[in-house]
Amino acid sequence: MTRATTDTTYKSPLHEMTQTTPTCLWNDSASIQELTYSIEHGAVGATCNPVIVLGVLKKEMASWKNRIRALIDELPKATEEEIGWQLVREISINAAALLKPVFDENRGRNGRLSIQTDPRFYRDTEAIVRQAEEFDRLAPNMIVKIPVTRAGLPAIEEATYRGISINATVSFTLPQCIAVAEAVERGLVRREREGKDIAAMGPVCTIMVGRLDDWLKIVCEKENITIDPGYLEWAGVAVFKKAYRIFRERGYRIRLLSAAFRNHMHWSEFIGGDVVISPPHAWQVRLNASEVEVHQRIDKPVEAKIVEELSRKFADFRNAYSENGLTPVEFDSFAPTRRTLRQFIGACHELDGLVRDFMLPNPEL
Repeated sequence: MTRATTDTTYKSPLHEMTQTTPTCLWNDSASIQELTYSIEHGAVGATCNPVIVLGVLKKEMASWKNRIRALIDELPKATEEEIGWQLVREISINAAALLKPVFDENRGRNGRLSIQTDPRFYRDTEAIVRQAEEFDRLAPNMIVKIPVTRAGLPAIEEATYRGISINATVSFTLPQCIAVAEAVERGLVRREREGKDIAAMGPVCTIMVGRLDDWLKIVCEKENITIDPGYLEWAGVAVFKKAYRIFRERGYRIRLLSAAFRNHMHWSEFIGGDVVISPPHAWQVRLNASEVEVHQRIDKPVEAKIVEELSRKFADFRNAYSENGLTPVEFDSFAPTRRTLRQFIGACHELDGLVRDFMLPNPEL
């Protein structure tokens, strides 16, 4: 159905979703321009990490180059890495301020800026917790991203116990989601036993649905597997829907978040759930221009034949879809975990390089 541009009652699909269902929209960017667009269409949260900061700086360098130079002058002993992380902090703080009215209105459940801990800490529980505490103090409406690695799990519990709302990231599988939910529950119970407040906390567990799909496509090529290519678009959706069902059955006090968009089903198939969808700006524009109808699909299961075929042909899907498919010891060696950590760590080094070009301009250019 084509929307008439003169219809002043028209709401974009994403705005309609936020107004008519429990499903929340967060913006997968801390760019003020992109976040402003997203809030106009119903967004109640946003994300920042080194990858996103690189994107913001490249798009908005005219607005940031003087600040980068000022930081270099203000912090004469700081390394390029320290300057880079200060930029992460400042971009996050700016976005958090834009979301603060939403945070106040939602009493902590939404309106948060999700800031990622240094991915190079993925093996160090204490380092993750220390940085989580520091990031939590940057603004009242921060939520701190912690990777679902072997060391990340105890950090998630401890951060939750200390009153920090966490966003579990680098997560692709049902075993990871359940381990996160249990860790958060342990942290919340510890707080409750000591009479500490949990009412304003708003933890979420991300499933990077598209990154699981990406990996299975790579396995297809590596192992010469023949399968209906459309089936590969359903792997992350199947894991998300199964996790959502289990979370509701067990009453976990944490929401699921869909990230790493590759197709519209990473939004449309989760409509109606008490979940968060977090598409990047480009996907939001695409979804808002689409003719996908907004109605509840979260409880509609993925076709059994698709799940059976994926399970039969891919050990990694079996591990991702089964509650006991991976142990926490195996989280770090799961291929999508390794690929994602490498990208995030690579972005940290690229951010260092961007700062280096200001600190030590190339004399040959």
